[in-house]
Amino acid sequence: MQRHIGVLAAEHLAVGLVEGAKVVGLLRIYPSESTQAQIQVMPVEDIGNAIRAEVELAGRGEAVQAIGVGFPGIIRDGVVEDSPNLQQAKGFNLQALLSSALRQEDRAVPAFVFNDADVMAAGIAATRGQLDKLVRVWTLGNGIGFGRYPWAEGVWEGGHTIVTLDPKEKFCGCGGVGHLEGIMGHRAMRRRFLDLEPEEIFDNARRGDSRCAQFVTRWHRALAAATATSIHLEGPGKFFVTGPNARFIDPKLLDNFLHEMVKMSPLQGSLFEVIATGDEIGIIGAAVNAARHAAR
Repeated sequence: MQRHIGVLAAEHLAVGLVEGAKVVGLLRIYPSESTQAQIQVMPVEDIGNAIRAEVELAGRGEAVQAIGVGFPGIIRDGVVEDSPNLQQAKGFNLQALLSSALRQEDRAVPAFVFNDADVMAAGIAATRGQLDKLVRVWTLGNGIGFGRYPWAEGVWEGGHTIVTLDPKEKFCGCGGVGHLEGIMGHRAMRRRFLDLEPEEIFDNARRGDSRCAQFVTRWHRALAAATATSIHLEGPGKFFVTGPNARFIDPKLLDNFLHEMVKMSPLQGSLFEVIATGDEIGIIGAAVNAARHAAR
């Protein structure tokens, strides 16, 4: 069976060798726990060189067919056109840097770069045996990602879907007004509640604090609204929700809001599934997408 290298760039870099729908061997993590470095504050050239070095180590002595990388932001033709949560990466041609990272039998192993949420969707599809289905996933963390499998040409920045016309809603990291990420993003919640961490907001809401309870309702309505937009564009189905802040989801409340927003009978029947994912799912997804691109 062919082997590919998958890379996920999020809070850190995770790199692994993938065969089929599983990681073989050990994951490579950078920075290591023994260092204080964080990729959020690293120069983008250092991030790129770190990915290249880890890929070279992961592929040493292996027959590798392709390299896939999941990276935050708008990715086109291997270039990070913009990345609100890794702003130093704007305009960086990551694919070009990796195009000669590995050579096997006198050929360069092809490298492909995708949005990080897209590789998460591909990883979910692969590990659940659903590579023949449309898979959509929301990733809830510092920012909000929207992943789609099968990969399709486009921007797909679902975290910046407009969910409110309130001009005061300007907490999104990109600076835009009314965005989903400006309500649901971890950083956006900290900016909104300067005296509370996100965990405290949800804890206070459960204890009856009216300000926090109103926000929690708004938080769920925002995700329902963005999901309804996707349904009205691509049809109904299952939406996976994952990431560090997926633990705050109330599935019943979210379902109720969604059904208020989607009324045409052919578009009904969608549902949410909150799942735990980790580096391995993203690594597998990056490898799956790379394999499909290499086969074109």
